[in-house]
Amino acid sequence: MGVPDPDFRLQKQLLLRFITNFTEGNQFKYLEKLHSYQEQELKTVVIDLEDIAKSNDLSDEEKKNILDGLLKNSKRYLQLLSEIINEVRESPSDVNTSNYRPQVASEESMQNKRFATEIARKQYQILLNPGTLIKNEGLRNIRASHIGHLVRFQAICTSVGDVKPMMEVACFMCDECGYKIYKEIMQENFTPDSECPSRRCSMKGKLFLETRESKFVKYQEIKVQELSEDVPVGRIPRSLQVQIKGALTRCVGPGNVIEISGIFLPKPFTGYKAMQAGLVTNTFIEAMRVQQSKIRYGDYSLSDANLDRLKMYRNEPEFYSRLAKSIAPEIYGHLDVKKALLLLLCGGVMRVLDDGVKVRGDIHICLMGDPGVAKSQLLKHIVKIAPRGIFTTGRGSSGVGLTAFVQKDPLTGEMILEGGALVLADNGICCIDEFDKMDESDRTAIHEVMEQQTVSIAKAGITTTLNARTAVLAAANPAFGRYNTSFTPQENMNLPAALLSRFDLMWLLLDRPDSDSDTALAHHVLHVHREGMPPELSFTPISSTELQSYISYSRKFKPHIPIKLTDYISGQYAELRAEEKEAGENSMGYSTARTLLSILRLSEAIARLRWSDKVEQTDVDESLRLMKMSKISLENSRAEKSIMDPVTSIHMIIREWVERRDSSDITYDQALSLTVNKGYKKEDLDACLLEYRDLNIWNLDDDKNITFV
Repeated sequence: MGVPDPDFRLQKQLLLRFITNFTEGNQFKYLEKLHSYQEQELKTVVIDLEDIAKSNDLSDEEKKNILDGLLKNSKRYLQLLSEIINEVRESPSDVNTSNYRPQVASEESMQNKRFATEIARKQYQILLNPGTLIKNEGLRNIRASHIGHLVRFQAICTSVGDVKPMMEVACFMCDECGYKIYKEIMQENFTPDSECPSRRCSMKGKLFLETRESKFVKYQEIKVQELSEDVPVGRIPRSLQVQIKGALTRCVGPGNVIEISGIFLPKPFTGYKAMQAGLVTNTFIEAMRVQQSKIRYGDYSLSDANLDRLKMYRNEPEFYSRLAKSIAPEIYGHLDVKKALLLLLCGGVMRVLDDGVKVRGDIHICLMGDPGVAKSQLLKHIVKIAPRGIFTTGRGSSGVGLTAFVQKDPLTGEMILEGGALVLADNGICCIDEFDKMDESDRTAIHEVMEQQTVSIAKAGITTTLNARTAVLAAANPAFGRYNTSFTPQENMNLPAALLSRFDLMWLLLDRPDSDSDTALAHHVLHVHREGMPPELSFTPISSTELQSYISYSRKFKPHIPIKLTDYISGQYAELRAEEKEAGENSMGYSTARTLLSILRLSEAIARLRWSDKVEQTDVDESLRLMKMSKISLENSRAEKSIMDPVTSIHMIIREWVERRDSSDITYDQALSLTVNKGYKKEDLDACLLEYRDLNIWNLDDDKNITFV
């Protein structure tokens, strides 16, 4: 290694002073760490840049110069730190270099041996932790002026490559004289020497790679994408490649929202592409620090003070309602809907039977109804609360975009499998807005995910099954613009019954005129727009962080159904089936064996919220109440519709039939068939025809065929 420039020599002295003299408490933070570990144990050395800023051994000017160099010329200063750490470490006499000893004793072999000794010692990785010294840049704001700088940004991981060994030092051995040469690899590609360079090798033997004595490091490439909330209007999210080495590998998965600190570097094209690209280069991030922005439920660690606070919430008499109201408090009303969403976040218990069959514990909910009732806002709020949440829309999603797709790995050229939205939301929640706008061919991909919670793939020679243990929260608009209570939910949503039956709760949100509720809603919305926060509530909402902590602690419980509740649940399920049989064609839904499992899942989620390992009858009653409330909105709307007089109802039936067919005519026989099927009489139809003819709504011919005016 050459002699550094005078400026770098001074910087090296300042860094050496910092490494050897910085204390934290009564200990030398870095010096003791470097001396306490054995040669093979020291894997990473993390330099906290905030320690330099508060060091007492450096002047303010010296701190500024060092920090400027570390933040703006990071790669060069990492080399200086490596030299310093090698000097600070104990004498290299204890390093085992027997594998690196050349067989020919000469001046060049001794020099090669010294280089091998240095390589043998350099088994650690130096990482820089900027802390709060640099602000969190958006991925879009990282530009050419940041080349070589240490940057920090948030993004979502969309693709994770396999961990592969990356060669840092190549060892070549001559097949004739046994001479070994070591070559440090600084780029992705290099041209190996073909002939032995030793002056003592008279045969000019060939060099072969000696993998046992070469140095490899764990290497992984990931692809990150700009967060959706950071994308400007009308733009597409940007993506960036991140290279992870050493101890940082395997710390992130697809779908994770992460914060990355790393060095922004250029990556020149190689081979034929370099001839086409000219002076243009690619860019990547060499990761220095990777941190999860949203931690998983199982990774939450609660302090005693936080746990006591959660217990205080738990002991409140109305804790269940307070937790539900804390979900999107700026959205007016919808208390029972928020309770259902709270149960979705908590989830039931997944059961694995003796024969390996899995019974899902995740709860699926479908919100359907008129436009403008805050369905999409509820979905987006759930994505923010959930540690792992993916938001997508039906029209903007394809079948492979939801499940998985095959693409070519640019690094190795092999075909790799990439997960879609449902796979990225594994162990999380996938929110799908405009669920009714999806193509039927794309919707079929969701059937397997919602029940078996897997994605089966057989593409491009890859046959496998991916996990998609996700809860699906869908929102759908009616097929006719606004919800028409004259038709069944299947007709309004235009979704197959096989898919609707997979939802544990199917909730209807209707926008019905009501003077009192409309006035209260208007006051609420105006206050939110004016103040940027909901009006003063009758309770204090729980923050999203505390709500996440409460749900995380609740999910540790695994409640079971006691034997004494078996007859009660069976009787309630049989009663549901009997009510639907009695309602006949007027039934607004249908219960299947999946409905029974839905009752169990909802009951387990409520028991989890109580921090109990046993389901009580009150939990079952609450789950049944929610299921009835989700359907009673359908029944109430149907009942309100039936209150209309027969003449008005028949007019609406005929008008809707004509509008659906984009026509203006309907025969008397067709109208009679429609009205009789809806439960009306022939006399009611005749009265309707005469009344609306007199109102000049339609004309009648001699056969009573109808033509709208």
